[in-house]
Amino acid sequence: MNTIEQAAKRLAELKRAGYDVPVPDVPGTAAAQPAPAAAAVPSAAPVAPAAVAPVPAPAPAPVPAATLPTVRSAQVEMLPTASRRSREVRLDLERLEREGYLVPSQARSQLAEQMRIIKRPLLANARGESAQQISRANLIQVVSAMPGEGKTFFAVNLAMSIAMEVDLSVLLVDADVLRPSVLARCGVEPSRGLMDVLKTPSLDLADVMLRTNVPKLSLLPAGTANSQSTELLASTAMERLLDELASRFPDRIIVFDAPPLIPTTESRVLASRVGQVVMVVEAGKTTHAQVTQAYAAVEQCPVVLSVLNRASGNSGEAYGYYYAS
Repeated sequence: MNTIEQAAKRLAELKRAGYDVPVPDVPGTAAAQPAPAAAAVPSAAPVAPAAVAPVPAPAPAPVPAATLPTVRSAQVEMLPTASRRSREVRLDLERLEREGYLVPSQARSQLAEQMRIIKRPLLANARGESAQQISRANLIQVVSAMPGEGKTFFAVNLAMSIAMEVDLSVLLVDADVLRPSVLARCGVEPSRGLMDVLKTPSLDLADVMLRTNVPKLSLLPAGTANSQSTELLASTAMERLLDELASRFPDRIIVFDAPPLIPTTESRVLASRVGQVVMVVEAGKTTHAQVTQAYAAVEQCPVVLSVLNRASGNSGEAYGYYYAS
């Protein structure tokens, strides 16, 4: 007697004893009932597991393609936001060096030492190491009274010098939106920048910032020329942008190469919103009256560091420096 016949015989005996047990449909036997459920067998008379024929589980029904979750497409849609990163450009370091700018390979040059002396008090203020508590001290504006005094030359050198710091990075902003020149001097093509971010709220800083081949140095171009540049620099959007720059990256110094003070109004607006100003004065050229007028334009800034450019002395130094309040 095989296993199936034994199971059928056992179920028949249980039925004769008065238990209501359905009998499975077994070929070649008298029983032709559905297979019993587990709860239908009393605990007092359990059925041996070997006596019950195994019932294979039904195969899962195929799922239509239309009902499958679209996880892959959702990930593709999210990818641009998650991977947003600034574009990288290469500075023409050889050209900058030929034109007298500070570059990383000149870390021990006389110009590098001069910039170390000038930047040290600025960085101390930015780190909060001075006695005076300065709001937005990591925002440094470089200006001059008149055009042609060397402010852009100084701003690029200051940014390069800060990029040599161990624990700081620097963003050089071409804020001379009327006559931008930072990118051209660095051998980089013009692109969207500051004015575009202020004009288009949906534009993010990461969309216009430029990473460079100098570690820890990034650029923010002036962007598209706008006839309302003064109003944009004085806008709420600019206030929000400065807040973001000052607080989002506490280990980053932001250097603004701003327009000259006397012939323009843009620098006056910006000077009232940054923590420190560096006034570049050309030796033997800028008059006392012009310097006085320039100082009056930035009097709302808590710290003003003045740099005398093209100063000649026994040591042949290019810069001299002194403080002004």
